[in-house]
Amino acid sequence: MLYVVVFLFGLVIGSFLNVCIYRIPRNLSIVFPSSKCPKCGAEIKAIDNIPLFSYILLRGRCRACKEPISIRYPLVELLNGLCYVLVLWRYGLSPTAIVFMAYMSALIVITFVDIDFQIIPDVITIPGAFICLALGSFVVKDPFLRVSMLGYKSSLIGAALGFGLFYAIAILSRGGMGGGDIKMMAMVGALTGWKGVLLTTFAGSLLGSVIGIALMALKGKGRKTRIPFGPFLAAGSAISVLFGQEILRLYLG
Repeated sequence: MLYVVVFLFGLVIGSFLNVCIYRIPRNLSIVFPSSKCPKCGAEIKAIDNIPLFSYILLRGRCRACKEPISIRYPLVELLNGLCYVLVLWRYGLSPTAIVFMAYMSALIVITFVDIDFQIIPDVITIPGAFICLALGSFVVKDPFLRVSMLGYKSSLIGAALGFGLFYAIAILSRGGMGGGDIKMMAMVGALTGWKGVLLTTFAGSLLGSVIGIALMALKGKGRKTRIPFGPFLAAGSAISVLFGQEILRLYLG
């Protein structure tokens, strides 16, 4: 029953994430005005704003203009709900789980904003880095141990490594790495420590390489085509949070 409640809560937060994904890069308020259809401007009624279920009931079309609603909206809601369930399964109902649920939501927003605009919003990563530093120091358990707190030393080292490593990559690649990725990795390191930075970097690079090669093969994209790296880093960090301990054991074993 607890998993159902957490999943439904994740759907509700996922609906709000859709608002953030649309409005943050456009410098719009995420609070006012109420949600509207992006195509006809009609205000979305409460009955049509029920996460996941309204999309199904409306058959994926706006009630007012009958134009198709992007499949992304229910996918974001579903993804957030599933992430919350996975975090609960991994950490139980605990302060650490609550923090990582919020963290997963931030990663989802970063992912879809970067896909659309090739930016990672500072409004998420800069305050997020300081918030994660505080939470990593005093609230969150180490995702690679899960029996002890991450602690302020590991949190500080992780933030410094995440920032420094990607700052160095940006310099060596002569602009191939954006400033948003640098600030994002400071946030990642602050909450998951130096091991989280290394696993996030490895997993993100591996995913990026595989998908990049697939895009070149299937869609004929050139080697110089710009592909946002934020989504792959977000996926790598999610893997660290959920399966970091098992991956570390496999590696050491």
